[in-house]
Amino acid sequence: MRIEWLNQEALQHGGVTLGAALAAAPVAVVGVADGVSRRGFMKAGAVAGGGLMLGFFLPGAGKLAQAADAAPAKPAYAPNAFLHIAPDNTVTVQVNRLEFGQGVQTSLPMLIAEELDADWSLVHGALAPAGEQYKDAAYGMQMTGGSGSIAHSFTQYREIGAKARAMLVGAAAAQWKVNPDQVRAAKGVLYGPGGQKATFGELADAAMRQPVPTTVKLKDPRDFAIIGQPVKRLDAAAKSTGKQQFGIDFKPPGAKVAMVARPPVFGAKVAKFDASKAKAIKGVLEVLEVKTDRGGSGVAVIADGYWPAKQGRDALVIEWDTSAVEKVSSDQQLAAFKALAKTPGTVAKPADMGKLAKAPKKIEAVYEFPYLAHAPMEPLNCVVDLQADKCTMWVGSQFQTGDQAAIAATSGLKPEQVTLHTMMAGGGFGRRAVPSSDYVVEAVNVAKAYRAAGKSGPLKLMWSREDDIKGGYYRPSHVHRAQIGFDAKGKILAWDHTIVGQSIMAGTPFEAFMVKNGVDGTMVEGMGEPYTLPMKLSVHTAKANVPVLWWRSVGSTHTAFVMETLIDEAAHVAKMDPVAYRKQLIDAKHTRHIAALDLAVAKSGYGRKKLPKGQAWGVAMHESFNSVVAYVVTASVVQGAPRLHQVWAGVHCNLAVNPLTIEAQVQGAALMALGMTIPGAAITLKDGVVQQQNFGDYPVPRMPDMPVIEVHLVPSGDAPTGMGEPGVPPLAPAFANALFALTGKRLRKLPFDLAAA
Repeated sequence: MRIEWLNQEALQHGGVTLGAALAAAPVAVVGVADGVSRRGFMKAGAVAGGGLMLGFFLPGAGKLAQAADAAPAKPAYAPNAFLHIAPDNTVTVQVNRLEFGQGVQTSLPMLIAEELDADWSLVHGALAPAGEQYKDAAYGMQMTGGSGSIAHSFTQYREIGAKARAMLVGAAAAQWKVNPDQVRAAKGVLYGPGGQKATFGELADAAMRQPVPTTVKLKDPRDFAIIGQPVKRLDAAAKSTGKQQFGIDFKPPGAKVAMVARPPVFGAKVAKFDASKAKAIKGVLEVLEVKTDRGGSGVAVIADGYWPAKQGRDALVIEWDTSAVEKVSSDQQLAAFKALAKTPGTVAKPADMGKLAKAPKKIEAVYEFPYLAHAPMEPLNCVVDLQADKCTMWVGSQFQTGDQAAIAATSGLKPEQVTLHTMMAGGGFGRRAVPSSDYVVEAVNVAKAYRAAGKSGPLKLMWSREDDIKGGYYRPSHVHRAQIGFDAKGKILAWDHTIVGQSIMAGTPFEAFMVKNGVDGTMVEGMGEPYTLPMKLSVHTAKANVPVLWWRSVGSTHTAFVMETLIDEAAHVAKMDPVAYRKQLIDAKHTRHIAALDLAVAKSGYGRKKLPKGQAWGVAMHESFNSVVAYVVTASVVQGAPRLHQVWAGVHCNLAVNPLTIEAQVQGAALMALGMTIPGAAITLKDGVVQQQNFGDYPVPRMPDMPVIEVHLVPSGDAPTGMGEPGVPPLAPAFANALFALTGKRLRKLPFDLAAA
């Protein structure tokens, strides 16, 4: 691991101290008019075991509510919406996100513990259930996505800790009859001017009787003891010893297992079915027709356990009615997309193309990107207990607010009658954040059919790996067409660019502020930036009977590949070094890009170090979710197959709350991005049916594929930006650029196919 630690110079930003910079940040970070509301904190009543319970709420409409012109949300509190300091000195922090590998169950408690001056060894994180008080203020809903967990909660969680500390200090001062300014807190202990000493736990009950401060002063980052340090994850021991319970592990007493046979074509319906063979299998209890996603229907098999449920489902004989739904075939779709790319589209960014036709040098390129499955290690699952007057669900949800509302609507209950417990999840990458709440709604429909059959009790809906890969909601397929004109010296005169693909935002709660003038902003994100280019950008939004969704790093999964390979190609036309060429084109305002690129170059030895025979350098960089990642890589071709050897990452994400988490995020993102390049890593359809079903025909990278990855952070004193996704986009283009240096072949599609290039 290589981390560049904060230094005193980095704590200055434009002549302003970091403390002042952060003090000015809440409006931008949390997205509400007055930052964290002074009325947004409260104390709970008595709690079992005693101690200090502090609640929090961020009022005001977020982006979603603003887009819908809705009234600001009313403050809401619940007993579990609190920081709890127990008499035994343990500190439990409710984490308002889903933990599915990204580390928020450690990083968010770090923010509170820092301002609280807690003993980190006694701090615990707990995943919060669905609740109004846990909504992301920037989006107006409880969610995990957009790499916003730390960025949107940075000020909120710090203020929680600071206010709790002030209440503890006030309690100590009252007990010792001294001025609060004379009381000092450190590592879970309060110290008085006369040698007095008390632990947080000893004063927690007394602190409950203190008023909640209206304002608090947050720490100057120079005084941070926890934030910025490489802190080991709180869940590491449980996960590495197999003790951690994930959603797929949870099964309440008496629960039955349900598996659903879904239509082979999205939205198709059951014409008729024969359940006799399924019912003959020992352990099978019920076979029921149920509603499935996109207006379709399927058949649910309910059994005592997973294996009899799966055997029962395999034994079903079903005739499907596919007459009313479109049957997509990938080869036909690709041909249609390529044809569309040659026609005028909706202009997202205008520019004069008058110089293109007569340009003495040109690049004409067509790029192809397939559908991609998310394929998290833990397939989809949830447990639902539907009763006449309430419904309880246990699920690893990225969209607690949306899923809770969908459960209520499907079950005919009120939202307040629905309890959603957030479970630890084994990956997601967007698949557990579905606006249609597909598998959650399906589980409720199965439970409704089960009750209609006269049965009751909790049901555990299980998806197999095959269900997960064939089950829809993919990263959309895209085609890009670029025409770039150069003068005789290689200067870009005009760049005409067209993108064809499905919109992932249309029909979702995000459409109102993400789709403008007919253009889905995620489809074009990153195009042109950070370079000064005469680019005309057009879009064709296609429709297809294939459910699509955000995939880790969203539109940047394809736009970064196109931009960074074309910029590399343009550097070759201009006969310039690719790094020097990029720096020449970068707009002067993009200082963070230059810093990240320079860091990666410096640490790699690019341009100075001699590589082994048969290896070559590749470079790419990209900004997503307000963070910049630059990669310098080395690669080779071994027996006709591309091989990535080493990766150096220069990362600019502003203040690093936990450098260890960021290192893990970048390494995991780079490996996931490497997966996009592996032959066979594509979802294809034939007559509406997905052709892949498991890792045998939809490969993911494995240990032998993993390169050495060094992560270097640019020191910064600004408030944190997102890091869950930015490591994905620039990896594949850096790899492709290295392969060009080796082979002279420009790779125009993912996954890689050197033979066809």
